[in-house]
Amino acid sequence: MEIKPFKAYRYRLDSVAANSDCIAPPYDVIDASQQQGLYDKSDYNIVRIIKGKVESSDNGQTNRYTRAADYLNSWIKKGIVKQDSSENFYAYVQDFELAGAWFQRYSFVALGKLEPFGKTVRAHEYTLRGPKKDRLELKKATGSDFGLVFVMYQDEQHIAEHIIEKRINEEPEVDFNDKMNVRHRLYILDDHPSIDAIKKMMENKTVIIADGHHRYETGVNYSEQSDDPAAKYQMMAFSNTAQKGLIVLATHRVVNNVDGFSFKEFVDKLEEKFDIEKLSFGPKTSCRDARHQMLDIMKVAHAKDDNTIGIYGGDGAFYVATLKDQSLMADAKPGMSQAWRKLDVAVLSQLVLEEILGIDKEKLADGGYVEYVKDSGNKAKELVRKIDNKEAQAVFFLNPPKIKQIQDVADSGERMPQKSTYFYPKVYTGLTIYKLQ
Repeated sequence: MEIKPFKAYRYRLDSVAANSDCIAPPYDVIDASQQQGLYDKSDYNIVRIIKGKVESSDNGQTNRYTRAADYLNSWIKKGIVKQDSSENFYAYVQDFELAGAWFQRYSFVALGKLEPFGKTVRAHEYTLRGPKKDRLELKKATGSDFGLVFVMYQDEQHIAEHIIEKRINEEPEVDFNDKMNVRHRLYILDDHPSIDAIKKMMENKTVIIADGHHRYETGVNYSEQSDDPAAKYQMMAFSNTAQKGLIVLATHRVVNNVDGFSFKEFVDKLEEKFDIEKLSFGPKTSCRDARHQMLDIMKVAHAKDDNTIGIYGGDGAFYVATLKDQSLMADAKPGMSQAWRKLDVAVLSQLVLEEILGIDKEKLADGGYVEYVKDSGNKAKELVRKIDNKEAQAVFFLNPPKIKQIQDVADSGERMPQKSTYFYPKVYTGLTIYKLQ
């Protein structure tokens, strides 16, 4: 992939803490409560641009997109945001804890040459029209990239990581911990040998979009409408799949509003195509122990590449369902690749949600039937409580897809079912800004 350095606009407040107060999570994970919290955190928080508030008086001339442009121009004029004097790459280091172990993920920020999905750039999930329209309006109004498109590449030599490792003992440009206690650091890579080495390493690489499909497709659409050569590039964070810090977590499914739903009848139907292990709890075994037992069995199955799903329906037991025969998926989806059919989320979507519960693509698109819950913190415990409180009908626990599975599906020219991946931690917005003009 063709990449190049750029002169990023960055916050230049009087302290590292003040600069950190201006950074925000990606726009698509910010809810109304978090939006207000970011507004309160700083008058210059990037949320005002990437996810500004909608006002009752908004119209075609004055709206959240025009206000975003006004904020950016005002901050540049005041010197709150300034452009770097040299064209750089930027090292982005994230330190985080997961299940008692500490990880470190290295990425570098650069401009990537935009092109339609194909040989060089591949998608792994489908996109929706609404978010793409929203991001296009923002880009038209501001002429800028704020959020990072997070992409993966493969490099067994770890060229970029070796370069970044030499910088992490220096004073970072940005250094802060988010609410999940993830530490975010940004360093400038401005020496020509480092820039040239990373550029050369990426020349023949294929990248897969991990997060930011809507932003990438928006960039392609914008570039096709613009005569500005700068519009042919998108600001991206590049992360090597060969590093241990590239983590994918599971996204569980909570089902509700299925007409005539009976959990017992559902389990009976499930046994036609799945081997079922029932883990009851009561006086001798706690709900917590049974839940952990289910998750442990799932982890073992994941290591063996078995298609296994955890299930809870509020009947005093957890269930582990393991697909009896992969030919069942071949019969159900003969036009899809073996890589796609081997995904746990594909098995759940096709053989369980659609064939047993009747939740097809149309119902998924309509919403109201499936809630997607990212696996973090005590989510498994919370989901069990939700079923016990009769707030939903059943929860399906999934193992996360492996990086190799994501690569294989993308290499087949296919995309995974909606909400299949949850890359952790998220890459934050406001560390660097790419202003096209």
